Amino acid sequence: MNPFLAPAQQRDLVLASRSPRRVEILRGLGFEFDVEPAPEHLEHDIAHDEPYAVPQRLAARKCEYVSERRPHSLVIGADTVVIIDDRILNKPANDDEARRFLRLLAGRTHTVVTGLALRARERGINLEKSARTFVTFRELSDDEILQYVATGEGWDKAGSYAAQGVGAGLIRSIDGCFFNVVGLPVSLLLDMLREV
Repeated sequence: MNPFLAPAQQRDLVLASRSPRRVEILRGLGFEFDVEPAPEHLEHDIAHDEPYAVPQRLAARKCEYVSERRPHSLVIGADTVVIIDDRILNKPANDDEARRFLRLLAGRTHTVVTGLALRARERGINLEKSARTFVTFRELSDDEILQYVATGEGWDKAGSYAAQGVGAGLIRSIDGCFFNVVGLPVSLLLDMLREV
């Protein structure tokens, strides 16, 4: 059980995500929960006209989908994006795109935004918030980028890197919640759980 919340607040939790990093963070916090990912097709028709609103919309959509199937549960939905120049960098489609993303991020500051949503249909709980963290990369040589992409670590990550792995070597500084960069802003989640 998580020591920061009462036992009643931790009953029948469901994580609506397939991210192994989110699972690891929640387990590390002492939560007991089920994992029931929403289907990936829910992410495909979200308008990107307001990039900072996209992760919130996606988190809410995933949460709503799972909540319809688990109306008695408290469902946690989350989605994380990397934004630079008002453009979202999703998971790279291939190595070439991963290299392009990293060249764009090199020596610059980008924003990592995670949208969080909580739903419990039978209890009338419906809460949405988001967290932002500013990440500054080191200047990177083409060789460093090639070597990092070759690790394969960034393949399933927004922006093509993992701050909690070898990708930590790409980063000069982080301003904000580190766990947000990994995919789940811990302090915001705990605040939201206390709020509901």
